[in-house]
Amino acid sequence: MHARILTTQAKVDKIDELITVFRASIVPAAMQQKGFIGIKLFIDRATGKGVVVSRWQSEADLLAGEASGYYQEQVAKVMPFLTAAPERAVYEIAVEGGA
Repeated sequence: MHARILTTQAKVDKIDELITVFRASIVPAAMQQKGFIGIKLFIDRATGKGVVVSRWQSEADLLAGEASGYYQEQVAKVMPFLTAAPERAVYEIAVEGGA
């Protein structure tokens, strides 16, 4: 499995709007992608700092979403609520535990 991890900086006064778009649009779009396992948004409401972790069956599945334009479309949906484009990193999930 692989994970895409984005670090973001949200506009503090736009956090609720960001969460609404994430829940109503980004999660359903992600669920339609081949190899998608799950996604989480972590946010610090005081500072606007956020982290998004999406998990994928394989690196190929993760990268296919970037090649198809899916990833760029999702980032565009939240850009009005961010101060800058998110920073992106991809990792292999070496150990996973819990639910």
